[in-house]
Amino acid sequence: MKYDFIDNVLKALNRAPDVTSSAVISTDGLPIASVLQNGMDEDRIGAMAAAMLSLGNRASKEILKGTLDNTIVHTDQGYMLLFQASEAILLTITTTHDAKLGLILFEAKRALKQLADHFE
Repeated sequence: MKYDFIDNVLKALNRAPDVTSSAVISTDGLPIASVLQNGMDEDRIGAMAAAMLSLGNRASKEILKGTLDNTIVHTDQGYMLLFQASEAILLTITTTHDAKLGLILFEAKRALKQLADHFE
């Protein structure tokens, strides 16, 4: 089943150092699968991720004249990273404040490839 596969990808991603949560969300903001910290609301994350994707795509096309690769929000509490895994799904990751972003991006690319290969 696809949900079991997605769940396994997210659990592996959450084992990476400094990753606190991850989720796969539809492009319209509906949660598909998630491995979240206690107290996080997957519906809220889904809605925000879809909104961020929309704004990121618009900014990248209208201002930068390019195609969005990822969106990164950095706060004093950590990072939130958003990737479009396919036409229909997004991958969202949250991290600690002192996360090594290069390692997180490496792990995210690996998860994205697994998801893309599975959904072909």
